[in-house]
Amino acid sequence: MKGLLLVISGPSGVGKTSLVKKFLEEFKSEVIFSISCTTRKPRPGEVHGKDYFFVDQKTFEKMIEKDELLEWANVHGNYYGTLKSFVYENLLKGKSVLLDIDPHGAFQIKQKIRDSVLIFILPPSWDELKKRLQKRKSESESEIQKRLRRAREEIKFCKDYDYLIVNDRLEKAYEVLKSIYIAEKRKTCRFLNNLENEIKDPYLISLIRSEE
Repeated sequence: MKGLLLVISGPSGVGKTSLVKKFLEEFKSEVIFSISCTTRKPRPGEVHGKDYFFVDQKTFEKMIEKDELLEWANVHGNYYGTLKSFVYENLLKGKSVLLDIDPHGAFQIKQKIRDSVLIFILPPSWDELKKRLQKRKSESESEIQKRLRRAREEIKFCKDYDYLIVNDRLEKAYEVLKSIYIAEKRKTCRFLNNLENEIKDPYLISLIRSEE
């Protein structure tokens, strides 16, 4: 059975990291987080091979030339990209794969993997997004303004996603994310591909497959 590819996007400060963390904790036996490659420097506490694959610009550009990336983009002056091998290998093993990438990358994914599921996380208000960025105290004021300018552009693409989630309260937003995942796995096309793992009665299976 092929796994499900989930793509989550949203502006900096919207709470994607917290949502993804809760999701991976609950579904750790069936969902794998796709680790991106990046040319940016590690932040305090980040670990190579766990948070990102940190590479230099020359190495990243070679990966582009060799078509080793499913998607890539230049964000805030640094390259970010997703390894094809990591995603395809896990999907073929039946694992669902979760990506946290920007709209540019998300649409590249959708073009190549048509049944991927795109989810955009929105803030409850513009003022709240600004407050969350300032509360992090991890960027300078000029960096915050840069992220807000990018957020204005990213939010314009949200209407092209499959699902929208407003992250007003983390628990509420998480329940919506969880519901989307469960519902997508139960879509008829996916369920039929996994029928023998869901239903053990041979007669019932034969009835369901009788017109195939």
